[in-house]
Amino acid sequence: MKEEKNIEKKYTNGDITVVWKPALCTHIAYCFTELPEVFDPSERPWINAKGANTKRIIEQVKRCPTAALTFFYNDPEKNQKTDSPEGNEVVKIEIMKDGPAIVNGKSVIILESGNETKHEGIISLCRCGKSKNQPLCDGSHCNNENL
Repeated sequence: MKEEKNIEKKYTNGDITVVWKPALCTHIAYCFTELPEVFDPSERPWINAKGANTKRIIEQVKRCPTAALTFFYNDPEKNQKTDSPEGNEVVKIEIMKDGPAIVNGKSVIILESGNETKHEGIISLCRCGKSKNQPLCDGSHCNNENL
């Protein structure tokens, strides 16, 4: 069977290129409501790099709760200036109504077993305990009627 985890799809608006890795995409309800200018599963392709201006697209891509969406500037000089600010140790946690807790920053998850996993970036934590991907929310149990 063909390994599809390495598939990358790229979409550009001329200034930036949005990279989508479908194997990492959880398609959680959060994306439908928080990333509509970039991610719209009712359209083909699902990713729209021209749905808004570059600044807004970058803001939305950065809100992706997994590493499925990333971006880079088409001008290599701009990419060197996009490193995250040094000394930013604040972890942002956003609670979605009827959805996961979106954690943005460096975090350590300690399971009941005592196992620890370190994460950096955005992850979504299941708050209802029904995700098959515990403690991470994979959207497998979300009710899409609320979208």
